[in-house]
Amino acid sequence: MKRPYLLSLSSQGLLLLATFLVLACGKDPEPAPSEPDKYLVKVETIDSLSADAVKALVTTTNPLYGTLVKYGIKAYRITYKTKNTDNQEVEASGAVVIPMLAANASAVPMVSYQHGTISTDAQAPSNFNPNAGNDAQLVALLAAQGYVSVAPDYIGYGVSKNLAHTYEHRQGLSQASLDLLRAAKEYFAKKDTRYWDKRLYLTGYSEGGYATMSLLKKMEEEAASEFNLRAVSVGSGAYNKTAFMKYIVNDQSTTTAGYNRLYAWVLLTYNRIYGLNRPASYYFKEPYASQIPTEVKNLANLSTLMINTSISNTFTDAFKKALNEGTDTGFLNAIKDNDVYDWKPNTTLWMYHGTADDLVPVLNSETAVAAMKAKGATKVSYYPVAGANHSSAVLQYALGTLSMLGANP
Repeated sequence: MKRPYLLSLSSQGLLLLATFLVLACGKDPEPAPSEPDKYLVKVETIDSLSADAVKALVTTTNPLYGTLVKYGIKAYRITYKTKNTDNQEVEASGAVVIPMLAANASAVPMVSYQHGTISTDAQAPSNFNPNAGNDAQLVALLAAQGYVSVAPDYIGYGVSKNLAHTYEHRQGLSQASLDLLRAAKEYFAKKDTRYWDKRLYLTGYSEGGYATMSLLKKMEEEAASEFNLRAVSVGSGAYNKTAFMKYIVNDQSTTTAGYNRLYAWVLLTYNRIYGLNRPASYYFKEPYASQIPTEVKNLANLSTLMINTSISNTFTDAFKKALNEGTDTGFLNAIKDNDVYDWKPNTTLWMYHGTADDLVPVLNSETAVAAMKAKGATKVSYYPVAGANHSSAVLQYALGTLSMLGANP
């Protein structure tokens, strides 16, 4: 989760990543060119821009961005097969942006960027609309620096925009992200074969941090041999859902309406996905329950929900009591199913979190690091950003990710 304006801040910081990425060849085998595609459905060219055109585009936001451009780019929307949270096959989409390298240039690594919270479909990476959000500029600039840039839309955006977004849902986010990587692998095995050197990095902040942690866990458990995954960085994700939800239910300081709308969205998403199907009045008092529509697919559906007090004050006494006493097993089990903090990563993982984070409490990273190291993880590094909130920690996360990439070629 993150503030609506955090996309701009996180993208601005992450653009620095493109300057320092280190090239190296991987050893992951490709699908045979004769094999039919299992995931890839369709590839559409979104745009093709010269280096000068990219510079003109990005300098409208910040003149510094133009100095980072080295190559023209070609942007694609990849449509691919994945599974929704009901295990039904659906089509989803994502952006793949490649640099227009010289004919004799070496192949380059891939960076998979899991985006944070967006409020409209126009901001989805595969729409490649820099005027709608800075995620499009991020993937463009990574490619213009000379790297393959991949960004899943997630279910609920892009070609799957008519479906409900799987907001902060472990399986939904990770499955869509993994299957895009698989589709991209199929694409590069048959088209533009000289571009990708098979090395892969993952990164993301806020909802993107949670999505990245979920993706890493899924890849290690289900797809360890499929990719040459080198290292991962995450920032300010809500990894410990169980502790976080209890914090939200009881804490009196969460009074920012935009934040409370996101908290409610997570709750309502789990209510839907796990088949609890309770009315809003089970969770919320009036007048808030009446401000929530029957169906919530995206953040726009909650535009009328205005919680200017602590969200704890809006929950019904019965819900709070059942959660605190552990009797609401249906909801508690749904929350627990989305925990991604208590496991042992084997991949190099660098974690960042502001110690004064006002949206996603730092307890999420603190408990994750402690649990992972207790299970014997030796490649997890934690970098608390002293005094930083959810927005101001972004730059340190981005600069730290640069160091992580350089240290893990």
